[in-house]
Amino acid sequence: MIDLLQLQKRVYQNKIAKGFNVTDIFQEFCFIYGELSEACEAYRKKKDDLGEELADVALYLIGLSELLGINLEEEIVSKMEKNEKRIYENRDGVLIKVKE
Repeated sequence: MIDLLQLQKRVYQNKIAKGFNVTDIFQEFCFIYGELSEACEAYRKKKDDLGEELADVALYLIGLSELLGINLEEEIVSKMEKNEKRIYENRDGVLIKVKE
């Protein structure tokens, strides 16, 4: 299993070592958006680098989490627990949350 917090620090250290942005948060969000767009395009065109594009999305997100001081692993686990407790009903083909 991957230690996501350790991976965050590794991604951050790589950014520093290579001279990449570690201050402009808005720019990091834009990069994530761009990488997600590339992944979508790879999926649409059935390219064989889809996995790599998804990895880019994850790496930028993990790096952004470190820049913001957010323990992404804790947030993911907490969010999954919250999602698992939610109850939805299918109303005319649309899932509606009925219980938090």
